[in-house]
Amino acid sequence: MFESWRGKPLEDLLYECRELLEDTSFPTVARWRDGGGKVAGHFQVYFPEEIAHAAGMLPFKVRGAPVEAVRADSLFGSYLCSILKTSLELALSERIRLDLFVTHPICDAARNLAAVWGRNFPHPCQILYLPQNANAAAAPAYLRHEYGRLLRLLEPIAGRRVSDADLRASLAVYNRNRALLRELYRIKRETPWQLAADEAYVLVALGGLLRREEHNQILETALALLERRTNKKQDRIRLVFEGGFCEQPPLDLLRVIARSCYVVDDDLLIGLRWVLEDVPLEGDPLRNLAVAYLENSSYSPVQHDLRKPKEQMLLQRIARSGAEAAIIAAAKMCEPGLEEQAGYAQALEAAGIPYFIGEFEEKMSTFDQMELQLQTFIENILFA
Repeated sequence: MFESWRGKPLEDLLYECRELLEDTSFPTVARWRDGGGKVAGHFQVYFPEEIAHAAGMLPFKVRGAPVEAVRADSLFGSYLCSILKTSLELALSERIRLDLFVTHPICDAARNLAAVWGRNFPHPCQILYLPQNANAAAAPAYLRHEYGRLLRLLEPIAGRRVSDADLRASLAVYNRNRALLRELYRIKRETPWQLAADEAYVLVALGGLLRREEHNQILETALALLERRTNKKQDRIRLVFEGGFCEQPPLDLLRVIARSCYVVDDDLLIGLRWVLEDVPLEGDPLRNLAVAYLENSSYSPVQHDLRKPKEQMLLQRIARSGAEAAIIAAAKMCEPGLEEQAGYAQALEAAGIPYFIGEFEEKMSTFDQMELQLQTFIENILFA
């Protein structure tokens, strides 16, 4: 679905990937459908893409876009976050065409998305109910049942039955993808001058637009080229970016941040990196996937797990990456993100870690003020 990166040097490969990511006509999704393929759209944060992949569908991460919500704006209150409106606008304006839309009750606004979408489109619009209590003994069995319900929903849309062998094959593809993304983030942590924050983001985000086999090929090529990159280390502080779990900051904002510091870890598009290690291929694949979601996963403000207190998880992320400070960001009108800012700030204050609090919106187009504030923040650390 995406060929223009092949055979090109790293800078050109990154350029082609950036152009694809910022193309709000989503040409790879259109090509997939034009070729007779089915598209399973899923809203933030996490979705078990392996199940849709095993059914031969294209899992497409619906994550909004920097477009004007001309039609969608009238279907939502003005006090809601941008991603809800622009995601619907993409479908209403037929920039994307889906065969299924799945959302999750991650916040008060998102839990109503399936009903809003369902009133406007003929294709199924469903809610995937991830466990509210991840610590309950029944959570793995419950989630396995919910994944089974999702599979039964997908099969008639895909026009095929999905076997355990199909699921294991998809798990293997995604395990490879997880390994490649871990390597990408290792480079961010250990040699961040070789991979800027916006470059890493582009390479990760393409996973929401392509079948994972193709994404794996891009990552394998990019990683090999990064090994030969000869950027020189500069005197910049190391930062963690926190707050990109749902609505995404503009790519230009990440580019602005990368000009001032090294972003050595983040929670950007954390749903694509939610499962931290390989999912076992032996046994019941749906149960293995359910256990991985609960027991071997990252954290976010929209999952409530007493074993993963958000503040402590952030401090661990900072320590593991060797960061000296943190950017605590939140999307405008994002209730979970804004609530977590207070807890994060208190924990960082107690730990003596400098932090910068910011707010963003996917449609932002000017960053001069934030860049000036960030540079002042960094200079205060460097020259304290």
